Amino acid sequence: FLLDEMPSLNGKPDVMFEDDDLPYEEEIIRNPYSVKCWMRYIEFKQSGQKSILNMIYERALKELPGSYKLWYNYLRERRKQVKGKGITEPGYEEVNNCHERALVFMHKMPRIWLDYCQFLVSQCKITRSRQTFDRALRALPVTQHPRVWPLYLRFVRNLPLPETAIRVYRRYLKLSPENAEEYIDYLRSVGRLDEAAVRLAAIVNDESFVSKEGKSNYQLWHELCDLISQNPDKVTSLNVGAIIRGGLTRFTDQLGKLWCSLADYYIRSGHFEKARDVYEEAILTVVTVRDFTQVFDSYAQFEESMIAAKMETTAEMGQDEDDDIDLELRLARFEQLIARRPLLLNSVLLRQNPHNVHEWHKRVKLYDGNPRQIINTYTEAVQTVDPMKATGKPHSLWVSFAKFYEENEQLDDARTIFEKATKVNYKQVDDLAAVWCEYGEMELRHENYEQALRILRKATAIPSKKAEYFDVSEPVQNRVYKSLKVWSMLADLEESLGTFQSTKAVYDRIIDLRIATPQIIINYAMFLEEHNYFEESFKAYERGIALFRWPNVYDIWNTYLTKFIDRYGGKKLERARDLFEQALDGCPAKFAKTIYLLYAKLEEGYGLARHAMAVYERATQAVESEERHHMFNIYIKRAAEIYGVTYTRAIYQKAIEVLPDEHSRDMCQRFADMESKLGEIDRARAIYSYCSQICDPRVTANFWQTWKEFEIRHGNEDTIREMLRIKRSVQATYNTQVNFMSSQMLKATTSSTGTVSDLAPGQMGIDDMKMLEQKAQQLAAEAEQDKPKLKEKILFVRSAVLDRGRQNGGLFWSADFPPRRVHLFPPRLLDEQLDSR
Repeated sequence: FLLDEMPSLNGKPDVMFEDDDLPYEEEIIRNPYSVKCWMRYIEFKQSGQKSILNMIYERALKELPGSYKLWYNYLRERRKQVKGKGITEPGYEEVNNCHERALVFMHKMPRIWLDYCQFLVSQCKITRSRQTFDRALRALPVTQHPRVWPLYLRFVRNLPLPETAIRVYRRYLKLSPENAEEYIDYLRSVGRLDEAAVRLAAIVNDESFVSKEGKSNYQLWHELCDLISQNPDKVTSLNVGAIIRGGLTRFTDQLGKLWCSLADYYIRSGHFEKARDVYEEAILTVVTVRDFTQVFDSYAQFEESMIAAKMETTAEMGQDEDDDIDLELRLARFEQLIARRPLLLNSVLLRQNPHNVHEWHKRVKLYDGNPRQIINTYTEAVQTVDPMKATGKPHSLWVSFAKFYEENEQLDDARTIFEKATKVNYKQVDDLAAVWCEYGEMELRHENYEQALRILRKATAIPSKKAEYFDVSEPVQNRVYKSLKVWSMLADLEESLGTFQSTKAVYDRIIDLRIATPQIIINYAMFLEEHNYFEESFKAYERGIALFRWPNVYDIWNTYLTKFIDRYGGKKLERARDLFEQALDGCPAKFAKTIYLLYAKLEEGYGLARHAMAVYERATQAVESEERHHMFNIYIKRAAEIYGVTYTRAIYQKAIEVLPDEHSRDMCQRFADMESKLGEIDRARAIYSYCSQICDPRVTANFWQTWKEFEIRHGNEDTIREMLRIKRSVQATYNTQVNFMSSQMLKATTSSTGTVSDLAPGQMGIDDMKMLEQKAQQLAAEAEQDKPKLKEKILFVRSAVLDRGRQNGGLFWSADFPPRRVHLFPPRLLDEQLDSR
């Protein structure tokens, strides 16, 4: 290269040019203030010597000291030149000076500051770096500070100088208080727990604080509790007890954890008695089982650890009498705590719901063997439980309280308790009624019968102000006189201890108050019957019938009618008939069977047989459809016994018409069997023909087998052929679905030889359709051939009756439209035709 040297004023070479530099130099001379010209020249010299490149940058910045682009590239180049060298090299300081010169003009440019700060941090110049960060924060506008602070904080966190970092963080939080959690984490990492607790307490108390880590206010509070309770010796600026107790009122759903934190604080502080007091206070104030379990488990663990610590200390230092006493005391305290657990848990449940009757009873059982505590518990229970809010039966507390005194033979105290219980305003009348009944039963147990009667008469006495039973606006004391429970017990006592008149008066009063039940009516009537007041008992039944409607009156009617028949038999037959008719008027079908059978039995025993048959006839229509078959069976049996089997023909025909198919088949078979036993073969065959129309051969094979056996015994070739023809006709009637018939025909046709459709399942070809048509024609021809032909000579029995019956309208069906049922001859017409033959 040809180098030209330009002499400087001091005699030293100033600028060294190469031939390739001349165009760029000329361009610079022409445009000394053009950044593009300088950048092109710098780009051209990138691969040259670094000193020449630095000189060109210096020349450019001399002309354009306010160019950010030139300064940024120059500083980056200078940092790159010293990269990898030792930090003690003088080149670092030259680069630092370049940055300082740049900041004279670029002090508002955050990128220059950030690069300079990072460069200083890499040189491990702690003080200078800190000062430079501070200068940057002072020079830059506040909107640019978020770019500086992350670098600054990372720098101070890495320093082994927590005091410096703390001071920097305090300045930072004045600008960004929402990042307090980061500061707290740093304080905990460096062991400054006191300030960490103070800062954490501040953000917990700040309602507007929003955690950047997504923590709720409770989570922050929980962290604070853990921090101050686990480090009592390091956290001195806060009142730990006040803080945690404040949380108890604030976070009522997490009381267990907060109480445990408070106790843990005192344990770690060495104040064991205070910790024990906190645990005792906690288990007496928590209201949920979960919180109680947490506190109790922590309390038990604390006591165990105290015992273990004492045993270790005694083992190491030797054992004396005081240590033994202390250890025994701790063991006794722990055993008492474990023994108290059920009672403490019960207290928690009662604090949760003081009106829970069941829990009060459990509390009494826990005090078993301690009468004084039992009395105190019952007293507290009856004073605390509000009957209107009670869960369970509040009267049971009063009853159990009185029974406790009774078991201890203090009847006067028990009576006092019952007297007070009768004055309590219960929610339900049944509660007060139960108290009166228990009061009376107590007197009965001690054989004070007159006293028991007086008590129940007092309970049923009409109050000065009458009220309806369900009128909740009135106190229960004004409504208990309508309680059936009290009246029932009074009636039982009067029957056992009173006179006939007093007992009758009680029953009459029950009926007058319209609180009687069917059982009360029956009891009243039975009572009168026992004393031989039969008509009075029947009057009681009548009064009960007037009170109730169906179906409640069924038991009264049933008992009344039975008793009336037992009493009078056939002496008052018309009156009995009137009673039965009255009972059957409006009687539901569900209850009619028993009354009709009772009515028929009366007529059979004391009345007329035709009346009994009329009753049975009515019964077959009045009972439920499920009971009709059974009713017809009874009707047929009784008719056969009274009038003979021939009388049952009309009943059989009526049953076959009315009953559903399944029962009608059974009736037809029984009817035909009866006719065949009587020698009426044609009648039996007509019945079988009729029944065949409701018998699908695929389902009722038993019927067809029975008919076949009948024809074999009594028929001939024509009758059997006729039976088979009817069977095919019925089967064709049931096979009305085209798909079913097609599948059956195809199965029969293609059983021996396959068709083209076998190769393509699901598609029916033309050949298959032809085969189906041919098969249908063949079946029609066979059916035509199977028709019976009239013959002059009859072999066994007169089977031609069937043909004449079809012609005369007795039996008919059509191949085109076969009916489900065929019509039988009227009995009279059938008899006439058979006689004419």
